[in-house]
Amino acid sequence: MTSRPSRTCTVLSNESMGGGNFCLRLEISGEWARSSPGQFVMLSPVAPSQFCFSDPLLPRPMAIYRTDATSSGSGIVIDVAYKVVGRGTALMRAALPGSLMTVVGPLGQGFTKPGDGIGAVLIGGGTGIASLYEHARILSEHCRTVVLLGANTAEMILGRVDFEGLSLELHVATEDGSLGSHGLVTDLLPSTLEEMPCSHVYACGPTSMMREVAAIAARRRIPCDVSIENNMACGIGVCLGCAIPLGEGKGFALVCKDGPVFDCRTLGWEDC
Repeated sequence: MTSRPSRTCTVLSNESMGGGNFCLRLEISGEWARSSPGQFVMLSPVAPSQFCFSDPLLPRPMAIYRTDATSSGSGIVIDVAYKVVGRGTALMRAALPGSLMTVVGPLGQGFTKPGDGIGAVLIGGGTGIASLYEHARILSEHCRTVVLLGANTAEMILGRVDFEGLSLELHVATEDGSLGSHGLVTDLLPSTLEEMPCSHVYACGPTSMMREVAAIAARRRIPCDVSIENNMACGIGVCLGCAIPLGEGKGFALVCKDGPVFDCRTLGWEDC
């Protein structure tokens, strides 16, 4: 079981990314374990001294969108991209620069590296896009990288401007046709895999999207990592609230400890 102490972090900024998406920039002073793309943090929008009296009581699992060194070099800056969907994220949105929060992490298992560096395809939908940016940023420096992003509307494509700033190929699909292809982002994947040599596919988004991605990758015998977005209370494998079924009747895995990134072939998609 992985356990990391809670840390105090300082809000540097909390800005809109458009489409109801926001980016919370946090500075963590002192030592912080180096995170791998795909890992997450448990974040509570209050300082540790207030934690026992806060609302909500439980922290929220949040993907690490991006990491940077601090200007002093004595800590780390992490970005959390999020959408307001409940009480916890509403409190995050209300946080002002200079306020304190409680963070535990980095947690979980991150993405694996492409097998031979030929090329990689990353496909994200909705808020799942937040789990892919850091991986795309690193991969784009070493191999051909294609990113496919999808959402209901153009303004809801999380982090599009950030992805456009990387040295990679970006394609977008919107369900209302307001940007890019008209339809689902999974519609872009078969033709993308036909047009380029690909050693690995990475996906994060709604379960229905990842189920389809897993099926497409399996038909082409291409390794595929999926990042699962389950609700969780502890983030370290204690509460057992984030269990997900494995395939072939092999029982269950815990998203927080065994994931959130899984080889898509190991999951029981029919029960997810």
